Amino acid sequence: MSAQPSHETQRHIERLTAQGVDVVRVVYPDLIGTDRARDVLVDHLASALDHGLAFCRAVYHTTPRGGVVPIDGGLNAGLPDVVVRPDISTAVPVPWEPGVAWCFAEVSDPATGAPSPESPRDLLRSVLAQCADGGLPHPVVGPELEYFLCEPDPDKDGGWRRYSQVDGAVYTTGLRADPDNHLLRTLRQLRDLDIGVVGGNHEFDGGQFEINLTHSEALGAADRAFRFKSAVKELARAEGKLATFMAKPFNDSGGSGFHLHFSCEDTEGRNSFDDPSAPFGLSPTARHAIAGVLSHAPALAALLNPTINSYKRFGPGTLAPWLIDWGLDNRSAMVRIPPERGSGARFELRLGDASANPYLGFAATAAAVLLGVQEGKEPPDPLEGYGYNAEKSCVLPMNLSTALDALEADEALTGILGKDFTASFLAYKRDEAERFQSHVTDWEFDEYSYHL
Repeated sequence: MSAQPSHETQRHIERLTAQGVDVVRVVYPDLIGTDRARDVLVDHLASALDHGLAFCRAVYHTTPRGGVVPIDGGLNAGLPDVVVRPDISTAVPVPWEPGVAWCFAEVSDPATGAPSPESPRDLLRSVLAQCADGGLPHPVVGPELEYFLCEPDPDKDGGWRRYSQVDGAVYTTGLRADPDNHLLRTLRQLRDLDIGVVGGNHEFDGGQFEINLTHSEALGAADRAFRFKSAVKELARAEGKLATFMAKPFNDSGGSGFHLHFSCEDTEGRNSFDDPSAPFGLSPTARHAIAGVLSHAPALAALLNPTINSYKRFGPGTLAPWLIDWGLDNRSAMVRIPPERGSGARFELRLGDASANPYLGFAATAAAVLLGVQEGKEPPDPLEGYGYNAEKSCVLPMNLSTALDALEADEALTGILGKDFTASFLAYKRDEAERFQSHVTDWEFDEYSYHL
């Protein structure tokens, strides 16, 4: 029997129908920040809202290539369900998919009604609630994401190459480094998706682009970053191309970053990081926040640099932060303080790479900020001049396993993130590290096979 829609549900259904929508794509992020979804005909949307959609909980434990990691509550529990309910209030038409609207879903345990412990959106909600209780009511985040656009490589069966091979076209637009006008088309489609896109440009390496999003409260910013990544990948697929947010896809180029501009507002909307009378124009809250991020940086790396590939972006000459330091308008520091003050006072955390799950990255950063404010520590003197001197600053973890060990050892940070989430994340990612350790790579074959 079909459910009878409530007045509010009926209003949304009528709105969507008037917009020409007959299918609603119900989407939620998995543990690695990719989208899991089901398309629901509008005629059956009321039932999906009433009863929910059943998904196997182990989708959170599924690797990018389809393996299922044996995490507690998945395989050992007989692969039980989670319930996924559309949040129809978030439904918006997809500009490039006529008749389709996109909406977020809420994920819960059918036995308890509580959020699924691996749900990234609910983890961020939990951390933000703890921030509010701890005197940080409104964390604000501005995401900056880079990605590479690739096209099929005719010389490699099933392989990909950079869409543009032009060198030196740093911070440019137009046909010089974008011969098919990918950026213009993408910007216009994303504008119509209404996710706060501001602008974009060709980045440092051939085929690399950056598109900027506006800042907003942290959950909304994570939602928009998640939708941005999903949309860019889908738009590229529609043209037979590949947009990848992996940290370092090519040996002969740099990596792609995911920089977070972070600040806090008080209950009256004032920027709580600004204080013209304080050192550097930064309030005690801002300085404690910076100290917290520096103190918990090794653990943050596990969530902001979450893949084996992430750590190939680090190292001397990479322009990626691999030392734990901070500086005033210094792009060689892990934490950069942009020159704006007043309502624009903030720090830019440059640690993350583009493969990071926005929800987990924002949650971990907010947790480190909260701990810094609670501990009341001051940061060391800011970096001066060009950084990357390991004699002056501590080195971040340089591989995934070391970062995971740092996360597990950081009991203060994991106490905020929660033991159930932490256990699942560590098990999932340690499985990734173990699989890579036993995998024979092309480099090994090329290096050893002929001569040994």
